[in-house]
Amino acid sequence: MDHTNAPTAERGPEAAADGEAMMRLAEELFPICRSITGDGVRQTLAIIGRQIPIAVSEVPSGTPVFDWTVPREWNIRGAYIARLDGTRVVDFADSNLHILQYSHPMDRVVSIDELGQHLHSLPDKPDWIPHRTAYFADTWGFCLSHRQRQALTDASYRVVIDSTLADGHLTYGECVIPGTSEESVLISCHVCHPSLANDNVAGMVVATMLARHVQARRPRYTYRFVFVPSTIGSITWLARNEDKASLVRHGLVLSCLGDAGGMTYKQSRRGGAAIDRIAAHVLRHDGTPHRIAPFIPFGYDERQYCSPGFDLPVGSLLRTPNGQYPEYHTSADDLSLLRGESLAHSLDVLRRIVDVIEGDATYRSLNPKGEPQLGRRGLYAKTGGHRAVGLDQMALLWVLNLADGRHSLFDTAERAGMPFAAIRAAADALAEVRLLERAS
Repeated sequence: MDHTNAPTAERGPEAAADGEAMMRLAEELFPICRSITGDGVRQTLAIIGRQIPIAVSEVPSGTPVFDWTVPREWNIRGAYIARLDGTRVVDFADSNLHILQYSHPMDRVVSIDELGQHLHSLPDKPDWIPHRTAYFADTWGFCLSHRQRQALTDASYRVVIDSTLADGHLTYGECVIPGTSEESVLISCHVCHPSLANDNVAGMVVATMLARHVQARRPRYTYRFVFVPSTIGSITWLARNEDKASLVRHGLVLSCLGDAGGMTYKQSRRGGAAIDRIAAHVLRHDGTPHRIAPFIPFGYDERQYCSPGFDLPVGSLLRTPNGQYPEYHTSADDLSLLRGESLAHSLDVLRRIVDVIEGDATYRSLNPKGEPQLGRRGLYAKTGGHRAVGLDQMALLWVLNLADGRHSLFDTAERAGMPFAAIRAAADALAEVRLLERAS
């Protein structure tokens, strides 16, 4: 359901700078023709690798990965449909969405009837080009606006697809930020879509900026930022990293984080995992409309991480979910759909989720019999009824009351109905005056 609470504090110039930086990175990534394999993925990872350290893995075609096999590598240099006088009427050079992904190479004249069987358009959106794929089918095709399709009236056309489909590699990238513990947080996004801004580019740029944020702190958990082709990429990562997957304690799949819609959190398969509670808590106190959606085995790579053989605590964070905005998987999902303020807000929500993951701990009161006297320790205003500067009085009292070695700070925040940051600040203040000790 949707919630609207008191507005959260604006981050002002810092948020604007974050939004501008992510928009610049999005503009650089957007034009690249990506697929589940090929040089587009490598080029994408090279650009991200200028922002954060990326280890690139190349997995040979034919490699078994559970029930799947790494496919042949596909690359494309150009493609077009032309009249017999040479006039090009559909050209990959105008939009990389024009080609059906994984189309095999060809150069021949075809009849309009045969061509029509290989065309994809949207009659209800006549000016938009759809995004279509045929990763595991030996075929070819073009995607075009319906107006372009209606203009194809000649008896035959020349079709040229300058592509290669041959043994090669599946490429994925991983940025690992070591923590003091080998237990890990998994952040995953897909890198297999061509020029689709919200459904692909937005997730990549937010993940990149979040990695830079985590890199600047000294995390308790090890963070694994995984940039993979959808489905086959996450399955390949899992097949090659079963030992590392067993160490995942929290995880998120990121996508569609740049549009103007409110936040959506899709729960993990478990439904009540810590990441599910943390994401719901952060969004509840965010002060903006949001939605908590139950897990379904459809969508992005959360369904691979949550498959029964792994059942990892991995949810999905989006704004407007995939398939629920009109521009989804069409040429209208371009840079004009992205908003710097939305990217910055998505990043801020993720930072606060990380703050809870990193900041949660369990404490034990060193003065558990009755309330300790806070006033003489500078934690209570000398005049009754006033709040100590910078601290929430109720947060102090809740932390003291639940500091029994069993309730964590996050448990306390949920029980108190207060933002985790207020509870964490209260615990820090109480520990500083030796009223608490760390239990775990």
